[in-house]
Amino acid sequence: MTPRMIQLSESGVTVEFGDTIDLHTNELVSAFTAAVDQAGIPGLIEVVPAYRSATVYFDALLTDAITIMDNLRALTVNMAVAPSRPSVTHTIPVWYGGTAGPDLAEVAAQAGLTPEDAAALHASVTYRVFMLGFSPGFPYLGTVPSPLAAPRLSTPRKQVAAGSVGIAGTQTGIYPQASPGGWRIIGRTPVLLFSLHRPAPFLLAPGDLVRFVPIDEEEFAELTGDPA
Repeated sequence: MTPRMIQLSESGVTVEFGDTIDLHTNELVSAFTAAVDQAGIPGLIEVVPAYRSATVYFDALLTDAITIMDNLRALTVNMAVAPSRPSVTHTIPVWYGGTAGPDLAEVAAQAGLTPEDAAALHASVTYRVFMLGFSPGFPYLGTVPSPLAAPRLSTPRKQVAAGSVGIAGTQTGIYPQASPGGWRIIGRTPVLLFSLHRPAPFLLAPGDLVRFVPIDEEEFAELTGDPA
């Protein structure tokens, strides 16, 4: 399909590649993002990918939306839908259930599973990082096995611990920092997803793959020094 371009403001343009959240559409977004990053378009500030679109921000003192859209349209004509870099597979340990996953029992019950089987099912899938958002480094991962798909909480929690692993619909994600949140929390990881002290602050990037590995409370404590 021909991408749809929408001018958001005097310094922003969104390019949409589809109307659904699926692997092919996300691969188009990733390829487009890589092409924009490499194109050296005058006045461009950054490109921010999402599930099915990417928003391009530019300096309105150096260029304008019409010129930017012409440049972006030219990029899409011969755009190769191929990874801009090899996908990195991350293995992330998760303590499922207990105080780390207060919603696991409910998610399991609605799936007709025991909490242990629900945790094993969640960890049985290799997830794709579709996008980062909500908070710095928060990965939106898909796709959750259909029995585990669960709606967001009707009343969000005022505080969700950093490292919490949650489910919202067919998505799963990890809270990089403590923050309010309405996802169903099924576990927690000791892995630090975002740090300004690292050369690359974000551990995960769109297009990366994630495998969850169940650990118990004792292993969590050994990795963090704090089982709570």
